[in-house]
Amino acid sequence: MARKADYKRFEALGIQNLAASANLTFSQQTFAESLKLPLPVLSDFPERKVMRSYGVLNEKTMTANRSFFLIDPQGILRKKWIIENGPTTVVYSSTLLNDIEQIIGKR
Repeated sequence: MARKADYKRFEALGIQNLAASANLTFSQQTFAESLKLPLPVLSDFPERKVMRSYGVLNEKTMTANRSFFLIDPQGILRKKWIIENGPTTVVYSSTLLNDIEQIIGKR
């Protein structure tokens, strides 16, 4: 998980990382603990309201398309990254960090 390795780089930019999925809260907690994740892992089960509202819910599988969102402190969505072939695509932190730095004006 690239975000785990680069967590401090995101923090230095004032970025709070959150993870979410449609799994049960217990599953999320077990997953987070097994990987020693430094970020909160949230459950959108069972209604999947957040995934629907962000347009990333795959209604066939009832799972989210792999995606990343940059939301500013006022709650405004500044950027959305939707990953095609999510399970097989590696998303490097540097890609996200470069975009974030450009958007927030820190270079």
